[in-house]
Amino acid sequence: MTEEAQPVQAKLADATPMMAATRVGLAGRDLKLMAKQGGFAVDDTTGEEMIRSLQGVLDSLEERWTALTKLQKSPPMSGTATARWVSGHMQGTATDAQGLLTQLEAARAEFPTYVEAIELGKRNYRERDDENQRNLTRIDTEI
Repeated sequence: MTEEAQPVQAKLADATPMMAATRVGLAGRDLKLMAKQGGFAVDDTTGEEMIRSLQGVLDSLEERWTALTKLQKSPPMSGTATARWVSGHMQGTATDAQGLLTQLEAARAEFPTYVEAIELGKRNYRERDDENQRNLTRIDTEI
């Protein structure tokens, strides 16, 4: 490796864990599983705000989906080698594994699972709240 390349390689190595962390996240199916197992609970107000936010993003995606899918094609540019390369590169970066369109499609598919998980989490919260109320009432009557 050349001396000039070493600082660049070091920066890339430093960034790799951070890039991996941004890709990992908590998948909707994992949150739903946590909720099914009782490991995720959320109060009604917060849950409704979470759902409203997710629905807002989904609605926005739906409104713009036709325009966004234009990213699947290489944009028309001049016939020079550079323009052809840039056009192909733009299309490739929109549709590759980390591309904008790829990520938006994944989010669009994943959001309904998050909503299901939040609904389960709201139910968990209500059940826990009811159980705590029963326990406090029992303790109060025992004293």
